[in-house]
Amino acid sequence: MTTTALRTVQVRYFAAAKSAAGRDAEAVELPVGAGVEALATLLGERHGPEFTRVVARCSYLVDEVAVRDHTKPLPDNAVVDVLPPFAGG
Repeated sequence: MTTTALRTVQVRYFAAAKSAAGRDAEAVELPVGAGVEALATLLGERHGPEFTRVVARCSYLVDEVAVRDHTKPLPDNAVVDVLPPFAGG
């Protein structure tokens, strides 16, 4: 029997992402080596097309650091913030 090694990350949602997810945070298990891109895909499958549309425009912080490479593996117990674009003046 083959098992896939998993790691858990904490995901926090803000503004439109929070509304689309229907919650402000959740714990998510991902395969070891998965990055933000894989996380967003998994969450889109979980939360539906409106969520997928919203997060396509989001920025991400991992442990309070902006993520540019969405394929970089997430560390175990990372905190991932999902931040929709901000408008202001």
